[in-house]
Amino acid sequence: MTTDWFAGAVAERYDADTTGRPVEPVLDFLEPLAGGGALELAVGTGRIAVPLAARGVRVAGIDLSADMVAQLRRKSGTIPVAIGDMTTTRVDGTFSLVYLVFNSILNVTTQDGQIATFANAAAHLVPGGRFVVEVGVPPENPRSVFALSDTHTGIDEFDADTQRLVSHHFRLRDGSWERLSMPFRAVWPAELDLMARLAGMELRERWAGWGREPFTATSGSHVSVWELV
Repeated sequence: MTTDWFAGAVAERYDADTTGRPVEPVLDFLEPLAGGGALELAVGTGRIAVPLAARGVRVAGIDLSADMVAQLRRKSGTIPVAIGDMTTTRVDGTFSLVYLVFNSILNVTTQDGQIATFANAAAHLVPGGRFVVEVGVPPENPRSVFALSDTHTGIDEFDADTQRLVSHHFRLRDGSWERLSMPFRAVWPAELDLMARLAGMELRERWAGWGREPFTATSGSHVSVWELV
């Protein structure tokens, strides 16, 4: 993951564009696991890290995008953040929780890179610590619409052979439509479980959302929790 797809205007508009994403349910889920501190991979603008720190949790972050972290700095100057690729970048100390939210694992567009991300998460965990990932299930069709409103249309293009997923966002801004197309590597839950095992972790929980809704064959996303053993 070496290309910064979140630079410039994307970083400036990120919080506004993700206003509808849940925050409090995420915090309620993560806080009980963060007694020994929390590390957010792809911390971005601090959408989750800043309010989690406000709850008294020791929070650190890693992010590739200096522009995204600049947005975080407007909210908090106390959260330590390392600028770099989350597959290899380290921060000082260990934590009882490492987490990745909102499909950020998919920004790592190779299998080797995703495996390395799990290994890096494990390297930051204390024994018994948890790695939490929120991510979508690969779509069933080569093309699917994931967002549709008067100001935002989202279309996914998916190649099951290569697991390459491209998300196209069309947004109406100031009377004109803008397009942003971002590449991902889609990954199934079973493959993530194997990556976790390679990093010395075992699956402990899997839910369809932050409210611990049951994960089923029809779930479009999942929140998974692995423990370092």
